[in-house]
Amino acid sequence: MTKNWLATGALALTMGMTATASYAQTTTIPGEQVGLATGAPLPEGIYALNTFVFQSRDNPSPLDVGINIPVLVWSTPLVPLGGRIELLVAPPTVFAFGKRSGPAGLRDLSINVGTFVGGIWAFDLGNNFGVSLLGGAYLNELNGDRGVLRTNAGGLVGTGTVLPQLSSNTYRFGVAGSYTGDGWNITANLTANIYDSPSSFGGGRDFGTIYSLSDSLNLDLTATKKFGKFEIGAIAYGTVNFDTGAKAAGIVNAALNDRGRFLMGGLVGYDFGFATAQVYVARTVARSAASFDSTEISGRLIVPLYSPTPVAAVAAPIIRKY
Repeated sequence: MTKNWLATGALALTMGMTATASYAQTTTIPGEQVGLATGAPLPEGIYALNTFVFQSRDNPSPLDVGINIPVLVWSTPLVPLGGRIELLVAPPTVFAFGKRSGPAGLRDLSINVGTFVGGIWAFDLGNNFGVSLLGGAYLNELNGDRGVLRTNAGGLVGTGTVLPQLSSNTYRFGVAGSYTGDGWNITANLTANIYDSPSSFGGGRDFGTIYSLSDSLNLDLTATKKFGKFEIGAIAYGTVNFDTGAKAAGIVNAALNDRGRFLMGGLVGYDFGFATAQVYVARTVARSAASFDSTEISGRLIVPLYSPTPVAAVAAPIIRKY
């Protein structure tokens, strides 16, 4: 059962944000898949997963950030070339919390991220090794919400959006490898975000701003071990932007000077039988000058909703000797 819960983690999907002039340019939030054996195929069935991430950002950032990621996955009976096909959907939400009260403090806000739809092709290679491929898109152009910052007094802060990533659909591709023997979960997961760029929100919704969106790459690392129903171990994750150069006049580079950042921490989990819960904490250990330091606390719940009823074995005929 342990392996089945961990495998569910091929799913958690969301985005990162920053409210300064530089942007951690990745729609998929770094670290969203740590603690999960994303390389292992799921047993056939339907699963629900919810992850909430809270970023406590160091001063002088005026905001803390929360991200909620509900996910539904159908692990289908289809196994072309020996790989399980898993279909998934996720409608993430981002929250920002102003740190200072009073009229000049920043107002709290929430932003709807474009719903993610995608699929996974996961292979059991034997000897407790697995590998998976993921592909899909965040449909930001259909239901992405730009988000703007305002003071508690109602004044607009700046002239751009909080999340320029949402001006374009985000195309997501990933590859993961996992070892799940002897209660271990040793997993490495690479996730690429590719954008239609340059892009804008259109319809005059964003002051005529055109964004140059940097493609990016995330790395999530997990090394945990099960002790009975408990799980404990180490995690690490980070992101890197590919294009941080200056752009032409009239085009805002949404990753200007922000090469990326990397965090490390630990994870504790417990298997309740009907569900599995995990809590993990990480702290920035390296970053580019334009990025930010933060302590991130995340909680996750994984629940199986349906699995096919096993087919009853046909009784063997009784043979009597006379």
